[in-house]
Amino acid sequence: MDSKLERRMFLGFIYIHILNHANEHPIYGSWMMEELITHGYTISAGTLYPLLHRMEDESLLVSEKTVVAGKQRKNYKITPFGKQMLEKSHQKLKEIVGEI
Repeated sequence: MDSKLERRMFLGFIYIHILNHANEHPIYGSWMMEELITHGYTISAGTLYPLLHRMEDESLLVSEKTVVAGKQRKNYKITPFGKQMLEKSHQKLKEIVGEI
């Protein structure tokens, strides 16, 4: 992201985007970085991985380690609380989009 202001403004969108994909299927960091890039969010590994860890600390995601091609990968899944927050976010987004 280009500036601290943009980072603060779009962090909520990134949270929702991550939760949305984790609700569809398990995700992992490098895949999520590529996915975000397709939507115009350039986010570094140094920003994304702490964000995923924070979302896990906040009980939005839960991780499971797997081995893929001989390398350890951390897959993230949405939690029941994460699903609740995703639904609340959808409701709030509909409200604000309708207003603006």
